[in-house]
Amino acid sequence: MKPFTISLAATPAIALTLALAGFGSPNAAHAGSHSTAVEHGVMHVTKSSTCGCCGAWVALARQEGYDVEVTDTADVTSAKLDADIPGDLWACHTATINGYAVEGHMPFAALEKLLTDRPDVAGISVPGMPFGSPGMGDDPAAEYQVIAFGGTAGAGEVFFEVGQ
Repeated sequence: MKPFTISLAATPAIALTLALAGFGSPNAAHAGSHSTAVEHGVMHVTKSSTCGCCGAWVALARQEGYDVEVTDTADVTSAKLDADIPGDLWACHTATINGYAVEGHMPFAALEKLLTDRPDVAGISVPGMPFGSPGMGDDPAAEYQVIAFGGTAGAGEVFFEVGQ
């Protein structure tokens, strides 16, 4: 009976030790991986309150270091129209940051490229909801394109390619 009691008493200490060891892991949360994310200002995301994948993308954006404010609404169409996002580039949620529109499940490398390079475009989009994009399964083998629109991109041109 004593060995069982001793092992149960040690279990919380072992669990705490293993949990604390994970904080230094390179696979831990990505917070701070883009140290300049917060320097780009507040990201405003308009999404449906019932959309889990949009909530997952917002959580990932926060992990990446972005300061995110969320507006939950039943009318996500208005945000897309207000941002002049071409209809064929629509996705489920719409964000704005530092003068740009960001539509859909955007990979953070593409968002960082947009905010660092500051091209003459209105925004970027991941049309639809491609499986494997951030918030949609985060599959490193996923292949899809990020499309720039407005300004020099006109109605749309490839801005960034994922997995291709």
